[in-house]
Amino acid sequence: MNSSIRDISLAPKGQKKIDWVAAHMPVLNSLRREFEKELPFSSKKVVICLHLEAKTAYLAKVIQAGGAEVTVVASNPLSTQDDVVAALVEGGVNAFAWHGATDEEYHRHLHQALDFQPDYIIDDGGDLVSTIHTSRQELLSNVLGGAEETTTGILRLKAMERDGKLGFPMIAVNDALCKYLFDNRYGTGQSVWDGIMRTTNLVVAGKTVVAAGYGWCGKGVSLRAKGLGARVIVCEIDPVKANEAWMDGFEVMPMLQAAPLGDVFITVTGNKDVITQDHFKVMKPGAILCNAGHFDVEINKKHLSELAETKREARPNIEEYQLRDGKKLYLLAEGRLVNLAAGDGHPAEVMDMTFALQALSLQYLALRAQELKPVVYPVPKEIDDKVALLRLESLGLQIDQLTPEQKAYLEAWRE
Repeated sequence: MNSSIRDISLAPKGQKKIDWVAAHMPVLNSLRREFEKELPFSSKKVVICLHLEAKTAYLAKVIQAGGAEVTVVASNPLSTQDDVVAALVEGGVNAFAWHGATDEEYHRHLHQALDFQPDYIIDDGGDLVSTIHTSRQELLSNVLGGAEETTTGILRLKAMERDGKLGFPMIAVNDALCKYLFDNRYGTGQSVWDGIMRTTNLVVAGKTVVAAGYGWCGKGVSLRAKGLGARVIVCEIDPVKANEAWMDGFEVMPMLQAAPLGDVFITVTGNKDVITQDHFKVMKPGAILCNAGHFDVEINKKHLSELAETKREARPNIEEYQLRDGKKLYLLAEGRLVNLAAGDGHPAEVMDMTFALQALSLQYLALRAQELKPVVYPVPKEIDDKVALLRLESLGLQIDQLTPEQKAYLEAWRE
């Protein structure tokens, strides 16, 4: 096994984590049984670049059960769980990742994973795709296609497609209904607050929470904050989303106006410089800053360091910045994804649906790769519907079916 990991002796502990989530991911369990019979990825190599924790590990095992040689690499060094990675390696999966990898190590791991010359990829944020298209272009003719997990990654892919630079077909998993309606909204909403609360051990009720961004992730974060008893302010650039936030019962204002009011700031935009020195200067003492967007660029850490007189670790995953006027601001998880860098990520039942979309999208590519163009494709509706129905079945729920007469009525244009 060709891998580069922290400590293989951690494997038994990691396997327990994988076994736990597998027991709560019935849709993936159903697909695993299907893949074991059909072997859709037989003799193919798959490289997965995602947050390396237990739920991702089980996705890797499901794809492996479909006949693939699987290699995993981290999409975020702080979310990597070394025991889970060790369990994957012990189970025959190649891995290049460890918790807290430096930027140099992170990019070296990407290249080591790509040395396997994948036929298919699963990416989170676009780093794998970007690396292939820049410094590993010799792999372009080998990759048959892939799937992208995040909004940020899809934006990058569509920019590549627009510029005529995308070298193989990619499926935009994040845009599937069974992804953003559940993973982004309910998964992010719960896991972000799990990360914040376990890290700070502070009460949420009575505090003012400022949520930057009111997409599906921002909706989930804001809704859960409200449920925990917080006053919520939403900052937006989109007038439609701002109206939606207002009608959902939240205050709406620019970040500079919200900055002096907030106790907890959560960025969920996918853009850079959402909170900068202008905002830090007017924040109240003790304000807590964290990010739930993809990269650690939403909160400008350079500005924060320049304003600070001292910096220290207040407790694990909390950096205290004392500004020159004596005011202290607290940054969680180095400004990286707070729900993964300071928590366990989304609940297993939610990721069950998302990772089922990933697995089925990969199967779709395996069946049709030769006929697909190098563009960004949506997840086919039949895959979305299959995941939703499998989820309902796992819950013991049934729904109505249209009669032939009802179908004809809906499809007719004559009275």
